Amino acid sequence: MDLSPTPVGTLARRWQWLLIAVIVGWLIYLLAPVLTPFVCAALLGWLGDPWVDRLERTGRSRTTSVVLVFTLMILLLVLALIILVPMLEEQVVELAASLPSYRDWFVQTALPWVERHTGLELVAWLDPDRITEWIRGHWQQAGGVAATFFGYLSRSGFAMMAWIANLVLLPILTFYFLRDWDVLVERVASLVPRDHIGTANRLARESNDVLGAFLRGQFLVMLALGAIYAIGLSVVGLKLGLLIGIIAGLISFVPYLGTATGIVLGVIAALVQSGGDWTLVALVLVVFVIGQMLEGYVLTPRIVGDRIGLHPVAVIFAIMAGGQLFGFLGMLLALPVAAVANVMLRFAHERYRQSTLYAGDHPTILLDSYIDKSALSESPSERPEDK
Repeated sequence: MDLSPTPVGTLARRWQWLLIAVIVGWLIYLLAPVLTPFVCAALLGWLGDPWVDRLERTGRSRTTSVVLVFTLMILLLVLALIILVPMLEEQVVELAASLPSYRDWFVQTALPWVERHTGLELVAWLDPDRITEWIRGHWQQAGGVAATFFGYLSRSGFAMMAWIANLVLLPILTFYFLRDWDVLVERVASLVPRDHIGTANRLARESNDVLGAFLRGQFLVMLALGAIYAIGLSVVGLKLGLLIGIIAGLISFVPYLGTATGIVLGVIAALVQSGGDWTLVALVLVVFVIGQMLEGYVLTPRIVGDRIGLHPVAVIFAIMAGGQLFGFLGMLLALPVAAVANVMLRFAHERYRQSTLYAGDHPTILLDSYIDKSALSESPSERPEDK
């Protein structure tokens, strides 16, 4: 009796998996605010699990290894805060003191330049009398906007309490994920259908390699770029160099966004600080050019490598799509999901190349120009079919 699955049964199972994926996506959409600390803790647990396993191989218990790794993570975080918070505080104070200068530059230099090159009237809109007249003419809309704004402020209080609760939960959840990571992996593996366990193990290993290369490597690249930009901008004399460098480094996980943001902020800060002297602007641009060269030729090839295979356009689309669909949780999951999806697409491409849909049902007919000439030069007694 033939027990092989029929085409109808195979199609039904595929629709079942699609339905399950839709339900899971819908639940993630509904529970996104609640899932955020769990996802962050799971990522931290996944990052720390190799170190816990390494300590376990030295003879320590799982709990002792988890406590050591967890303590190290906390100490690194506290050390970073101790070093960065005072420095950033000075930068914020400097920015606050410089705000009148930025306002004057914007009104007296930037807007007139835009007007000369575009023909738009922008400075007139900043006249106090005109602003007052506009508010009087749109007072009903302004009242609606104000009501919406104050309603948002009242709701933001609850959002702030939720963020505080998430910050309190994060270290607790991280500890439990570190301790029970291997158990969770075994339980998930036990749910995989037995006839697909080999394929699932292969895809899981490849996804783990890709995610490890990206998350660990890209995190180090972000830190390195932030340090390069901050130190370089401070050395050339930019007063807000530390703040701008850290911002550019932190958002450098999006290709070109960190550099573009840093260049825009750095050029504006240099123009305001120097009063229009392009020497400081040129030095700022040199810093970012050097940073990009180090990232492209040294940091990314040596730290991240070429195992990710994500095109910059795919990275930008994944982050924007994740944020649009699931908010902050979607942006947090966008790159890991994109990396795993890339592994799945490579596997699907491999299966397609091996299928009859690609190769066809009939053997390929070789033309004379593709026949091995050495085979023709053999004598009949030396050919394999005559032996």
